[in-house]
Amino acid sequence: MDEYVLIISIIGLAALAMAWMPAITAKTGISYSIIYVAFGALLYTIFDFLPVPDVDRYEEYAVHITELVVIISLMGSGLKIDQPFSFRGWRVPFRLVIFTMVLCIGAVAVSSWWVFKFDWASALLLGAVLAPTDPVLASDVQVGPPHEEEVDNVRFSLTAEAGLNDGTAFPFVWLAIAVAIMARNGNASIQEWLLIDVLYRIIAGVASGFVLGKVLGFLVFDLPIRKNFLLTRDGFIAIAATLLVYGVTELIHGYGFIAVFVCALTMRAYERQHKFHKRLHEFTDQIERILLAIVLILFGGALVTGILERLNWQMVLFVLVFIFIIRPATAYIALSGPKLHYKEKGIISFFGIRGIGSFFYLSFALSVTYFNHGKDLWAIVAFVVLVSVVVHGLTAAISLKRLKEQVPEDDIEILASK
Repeated sequence: MDEYVLIISIIGLAALAMAWMPAITAKTGISYSIIYVAFGALLYTIFDFLPVPDVDRYEEYAVHITELVVIISLMGSGLKIDQPFSFRGWRVPFRLVIFTMVLCIGAVAVSSWWVFKFDWASALLLGAVLAPTDPVLASDVQVGPPHEEEVDNVRFSLTAEAGLNDGTAFPFVWLAIAVAIMARNGNASIQEWLLIDVLYRIIAGVASGFVLGKVLGFLVFDLPIRKNFLLTRDGFIAIAATLLVYGVTELIHGYGFIAVFVCALTMRAYERQHKFHKRLHEFTDQIERILLAIVLILFGGALVTGILERLNWQMVLFVLVFIFIIRPATAYIALSGPKLHYKEKGIISFFGIRGIGSFFYLSFALSVTYFNHGKDLWAIVAFVVLVSVVVHGLTAAISLKRLKEQVPEDDIEILASK
């Protein structure tokens, strides 16, 4: 048997099946993420010639494939948000980023230091890795395509939160890296972290995304429409823009995740009602789902080939507490201000989905410097994502459906219209 041909056949089958997965999810209420993880676990149980998804051996591949999926997802998330940006209209996602993310990082860091006896560098890294919600696996609870013209506080808040915090978690990852380096008497300092990793990188990311978003908006919308010059309507522009913005921002040492999301929001705002936004989003969505199919299969394979070998009952309990108590409690605290219906607050608090972004942050940090508990961190993070995929994947559709039935529209404060 030609193993290479069989592998590309499996990839082709997985990519082909992804075309029907949104419809299957809509009909069954079960997220396709569960299906692909289970499929990956089954494949790696049956076949012994498949490339083993060893995150230690293939660390660089883990960093870059997860990085690619996340930035494409961030572009798609920014393009599909219909609500114009404003600090008042976006106050819920900002509260989730400012308060919930920081509280989650602190709670996880202290808990893992106390329960697992982690050093502070590893504890901080675990908190930073688990803090951001995921724009990739959260499609079931996010807003739909552009111009859907249906305002939904829950979907909007979770979409915007995932777009914002996948970049703003980066300073805390760098803080963990700095602490790990300082613990070995290396060349790092908190002052450098504050000036470079917090202030400069965030400002550079926002500025780069805004400027490049304006330039791309001019090239795509203004130049062909008003100047009747160089008209193009190819959807792959969204992917090209994603790679360009991310690459340029990283070259100037800004946060590329932030830049891509800001660029998407800026492009969308340039000609908000233009139908081309839908084509741009559709292309990013298609590429994202093809890559996601591969990543989820590899994740399923990793689950049965050793990534969970260090998992113990304390870690299992910790993960359950994080999913069911820490995230919901800290999010509900952050939502105490906005006059949302309590059921909306409950769903926003519960559906803090973890996924590919956590894999990226962990593999990135471990590629930069050494952490004492690398295998333990992978076991915990992998189990968090597994539990999130299963629990949130089985409950998202039905929860949002019941919310729509039980909460009258008159009782809902439309955040983005304020």
